[in-house]
Parts: sequence; C-alpha cells; structure tokens
Amino acid sequence: MKPIPVTVLTGFLGSGKTTLLNRILTERHGRKIAVIENEFGEVGIDDQLVIHADEEIFAMNNGCLCCTVRGDLIRILQKLGKRSDIEAVLIETTGLADPAPVAQTFFTVPDVAERFRLDGIVALVDARHVSQHLDEGSEEAQKQIAFADVLLLNKTDLVGADELNALEQRVRRMNGAAHLHRTVQADVSIDRILDIGGFNLERAGELDPRFLEPEYPFEWGGAFALPKGTAELTIRPGPDPEMDVVLLPIRDLDPERLDAAREVAVLSFSDEEVVVLRPGDALLATTERQRLTFPEFPAHFPVRVPHDGHYALFTQHHPSEFGATLAPSSPSADAPALVPAWEHAFKPDHEHDDAVTSVGITLRGELDGEELNRWLGTLLRVKGADIFRAKDVLSIRGSSRRLLFQGVHMLFDGRFDRPWRPNEERVNQFVFIGRNLDREVLQRGFDSCLAI
Repeated sequence: MKPIPVTVLTGFLGSGKTTLLNRILTERHGRKIAVIENEFGEVGIDDQLVIHADEEIFAMNNGCLCCTVRGDLIRILQKLGKRSDIEAVLIETTGLADPAPVAQTFFTVPDVAERFRLDGIVALVDARHVSQHLDEGSEEAQKQIAFADVLLLNKTDLVGADELNALEQRVRRMNGAAHLHRTVQADVSIDRILDIGGFNLERAGELDPRFLEPEYPFEWGGAFALPKGTAELTIRPGPDPEMDVVLLPIRDLDPERLDAAREVAVLSFSDEEVVVLRPGDALLATTERQRLTFPEFPAHFPVRVPHDGHYALFTQHHPSEFGATLAPSSPSADAPALVPAWEHAFKPDHEHDDAVTSVGITLRGELDGEELNRWLGTLLRVKGADIFRAKDVLSIRGSSRRLLFQGVHMLFDGRFDRPWRPNEERVNQFVFIGRNLDREVLQRGFDSCLAI
C-alpha cells in the first residue's frame, strides 16, 4: 500500500491554524482527508470552530500533543492505517506543541512509519505578535519556525511594511530552508501546503542531532561499582535549588540490565510521590524518586549502600551543571570522586512556560451582549498582553445563532455561526490560554455577563 501523506499544522497560539484548516476543508480537492485536532484547554472548543465537511474529525483535548496525548495520536493513526479510504491526514497541534516529537512519531513507531509518510510541517507565524513571543524566549515558537517546511507569515495586514520586512528577515534567519509565504486570513493555495514532499529528516537532524532519540524525564544516568557501606553525593552551586534523582541496584552492566533500569527510572520519575531530602539525609537505593534540596552549598548527601555491587544513578539535570560528585565515605575531605563504569546523557523532556496555563469555563444560560462587550473590553485592555488566546462559543440573548469569539492578545473577533439546534442546550464555553491567569477573577467576570 502506498503510504498516506501527513501534514502537520503548527504555530503559536492564535496564529491562524484553525482558519487554515477550514480553508483546506472547503477546497474542492476531491480527497478523503482525516483531521486530527489537539488543543491545550480544559474545555474542547476547536472541534466546534472547525467546519465539519465530509472529513472525519478526531479531537484530543486537555493536553499537549507532544506530551500527554501522544499515545492517543499513535492509536488514532494505527486505526486510520487499517483503512483503505483515507487519502491524507491533517494534524492540527496545540499552539504550545513542540513539533519535533510529533514528527518523531512517523520515524520511531514501526507500524506508523510503514503506513504513513510525513509530507511536511506547515507553521503559521502571527506577524502581529510573534516577535513578542520570540523576545520572551518561547522555545515552542522558536522550534515551530525552525522545523517548518513551509512558513506562512500570517496576519500581514496588521503590521506595517517595515516591521513586516524586518520580521521576515528574522524568521528567515531562523529557518532559511523553508518556503515562506505572506498571507492574510491564512489564504494560501492548497498546492503550497499539501503534497509538498517537504519534510527533510536530514535537515531535522542538522537542527537537532538527537532528533530521533526518545525524550526522558531525566538528563543523565550513570552506573557505579559501590562497596557495602556509605558513599557521599556532593552537590555544588547550580541552576536550580533542587534536583530529583533515582538510585537503583543493578546486577551487572549488561545492556539489557541497563535498559531495564532506565525504564524503572522513567516510571519513578513519572510517579507524583517524591521523597524530599535535605543535606545530611540519606539517599537510598530504591525505586522511589528522591528530591535533593540545596539550602546551602556544598550540599552533602550520604548514600546508603546495602551490599557490594553496581548501582545506577539517574538525575533530573546533568551532574556537570552542579559539579556533582559521588565519592566513597572517608575521614578525608579529599576522597577522589568515583568514575562511572557506564554513563549516558539522555534527551530531556521539553518544557513549557510554567506561567502559561489554560482556564476553561462552562456557563449555562444566555449572556447579555452589552455586558459581555463591556467585560471583554476591560479584560483585554488590562490583561491583553498576558492572554495569548481566547476561544469561545457563546449564547447571546435575543439571537438564535451561536456567537463564535476568538481573540489573540488585545485583538478579537466575534461572528454569529449556525443556529442553535432545537434540542441543543445553550451552553457558553470560554477558554483562555495565557500567562498569570486568575481563574476566580475570570469566573466572576463571566458570571456577571449572564442575562437576568
């Protein structure tokens, strides 16, 4: 069977991915396309904003496609791969997704790699707001641009010519190999984004030499031969005030034993429970994740060794970042550090901005249009810089149609959509994605818009 081409639509929050997806779905291309959606939010909104044509929509909510729901993506692809009527697949990622792990799926999962072909990554770039995100050091925005095969510099009508030219130069410096098109409302010819045969594994490897490596919740692992008794782990000043570790006994340095220890460490790091240790507390050989805290430096942690043998130490950060050393306990402070018999630097999980959160609110009843306009106007004026994205399906008193509202920072647009169906409950769904969002304040504001 000929592999099914897959196009990944990526781009930071509010860049126009759903608008582009709707354009593709309404084109008369005559192909059966399956659409896989993923949104970062507590309430599913995107599948209501997408035009439901003949294509099939698979929605995955409340998680980043490159993290928590990647298993769902694989299962959906495996299901689609058994069908003979699917001619193409479109994946719309959340605006916070790192496209690398998504692309990785098509090379590292055997039955997916056999049945599908990653045709290209299309990244939309919000010409009005992307500079702000790049200046703030957003890794997601940077990677979305860097890994793209096609860049759509979108919303070009919202910036001046000089600013647009400067932005295009900046984006081209980040990714000079991608085809770049300037667009308004994501209006681009379909043949520029589908069937481009553009994803280049070699170029991806140049951008990230460890591209095909799996990600782990730790950066380093090392195996030491330790005698029964007590050793000492010493931590010196580093970038964080704490570090999670797991210490496991292993029978020997056979590769299968090391692989098994690595998988146990993955489970340990994924466990929500953690044992917190302060300097002087003993580090134990156990499957429990242990958190070393450093109120002062150097911080010394005795290591309990129950019997002679090999022990594998997995650390959240690379030991070199903290000048960390493991040495035999000795009356002398100059005991030489132990050299690991085996060590490996792992590709760590990518991280999102911890301050970026999603607040989803569901409210039954009808809203007062004037109160809604007043509240939204004040909210976006005061908090617009922190609100990356707002997406809403609203019921307005006096209207038989749904109001679809979408906002990016201080820019927003509302339009009436299809009529509410006869047996459909008129429910308002509001999703905010941004930085430093206060759920209680947003809830009170939304509640104040209910029609009395």
